Amino acid sequence: MTTPADGAAPTGRRIPEAVHRRRWAILGVLMLSLLIVVLDNSILNVAIKTISTPAPTGLGATQSELEWAINAYTLVFAGLLFTAGLLGDRLGRKKVLLGGLAVFGIGSAFAAFSGSPGELITFRAVMGLGAAFVMPATLAVLMHVFEREEQPKAIGIWAGGVGLAIAIGPITGGVLLDHFWWGSVFLINVPIVLLALALMLWLVPDSRDPDPGRVDPVGVVLSVTGLVLLVYGIIKGGQLADFTDATVLATIGAGLAVLVAFVVFEKRSDHPSIDVTYFRNKVFSAAVAAIALVFFALMGVTFFSVFYTQSVRGYSPLETGLLMLPLAAAQMIFAPRARLLVDRFGNRATTTAGMLLIAAMLAAFATLDADTPIWVLEVVFFLMGTGMAHIMTPVSVVIMQALPREKAGSASALSNTFRQVGGALGIAVLGSVLSAAYRTAIEDRLTPLPPDLRHTAGESIEATLGVAARLGDQGRALIAPAHDAFLHAMHVTALWGAGVALAGAVVVALFLPGRQPAPHEGEQDKELSGTRS
Repeated sequence: MTTPADGAAPTGRRIPEAVHRRRWAILGVLMLSLLIVVLDNSILNVAIKTISTPAPTGLGATQSELEWAINAYTLVFAGLLFTAGLLGDRLGRKKVLLGGLAVFGIGSAFAAFSGSPGELITFRAVMGLGAAFVMPATLAVLMHVFEREEQPKAIGIWAGGVGLAIAIGPITGGVLLDHFWWGSVFLINVPIVLLALALMLWLVPDSRDPDPGRVDPVGVVLSVTGLVLLVYGIIKGGQLADFTDATVLATIGAGLAVLVAFVVFEKRSDHPSIDVTYFRNKVFSAAVAAIALVFFALMGVTFFSVFYTQSVRGYSPLETGLLMLPLAAAQMIFAPRARLLVDRFGNRATTTAGMLLIAAMLAAFATLDADTPIWVLEVVFFLMGTGMAHIMTPVSVVIMQALPREKAGSASALSNTFRQVGGALGIAVLGSVLSAAYRTAIEDRLTPLPPDLRHTAGESIEATLGVAARLGDQGRALIAPAHDAFLHAMHVTALWGAGVALAGAVVVALFLPGRQPAPHEGEQDKELSGTRS
């Protein structure tokens, strides 16, 4: 029997021979497109302190403005993913990819030359608009150019690309900030976008749903409105460090209400944007939940680990980026190979072990102090990346193969929506816990300060250190308490994150499928395709 590796077209292949021959080159172009979208999430982390400094070095952004510079991207990204996947299925994935990349590149160029924090926030939102159309289309095209038997391997490599971007982002940001102005962390996207556009025009075939049906404008509006309100409420709660605030509760409640209305409308529609009946399948729902929970943990730990390495340990942006290499290296090493463990032990055992490993590593952050040997942090990062690799690949395969290939854009949009919402929750919820725990631990040491300075200094470790620097000799007494308060807050936050990861382990242990014997592979396919009926 001819194997896919020898280039011949086996009987029954659904992929055209010309596309099949260049499938790995197409995957490379898709990963390049994915690279800049994920890279932009991580590259900004190391530039936060620089952007907060006064002009001409930075923009003099406040902590609130910095949070919105990060969250404006996520807010637009998450809110439009459903629509982007839908339009890709209907209009053509290649067209949507090209348009999304172009918008992302334009937004990056304008963000690089922002003259104020407000402009930066606006152009970050434009970048999120473009990224929303890139992310789901990459996975949808992948499903269209690879035969089913090669899809797990291709998705594993695609997931490894996420790890590569996580590594390149902080390191690239650190190098650029050592030699250029802060805007260079955004301008670097432009040549990558131009290269990706050229390669995409040359290599990538277009594809769409052959029977897209009628457009569902009500469903699109409801999904976007509900997600934007929900994510906005989560972000606002993190910003205020108070999820009981009336505005936060009202916004989250309104978002949930609109999403409930969306589900009810879609169930009754004869041409739904998203077939919500897919979520009746416990395997599919558990896989989507696992995606959200693992990114909840990743984004949360990335958020507070940057402050730990730079503010407490005193490492530079470049050194901070290098310290995160093990996290990304583990994903690049293990993500393409995770399918081997799935073949041997099954989705349930592999993914549950990955979740338990992430929970253990989050709990390990509760043991880190100001003088902990740095190799301990490196081991924690490496094992955390290993856990992620053995979650992302299996659940991505489950999600993408659970839906018809013609709906690949919608499946990818669902996966990436929950990924982004999980990440936003991680930053907002864990950021809120971090902020509240820090203020509680430091406020007794701030009582000698004037009331206005006392409130400002209690917002974060960076705020305390900033006030200490302005006070000169008098402020030096605040540095050690600030470090101690942050470490206490980080320990509390890490344990909260570990609890969330444990909850994820329970979900996947209960609902993901176990190891399927080889003779019954057809039955496994039938089980996964049960969501289609």
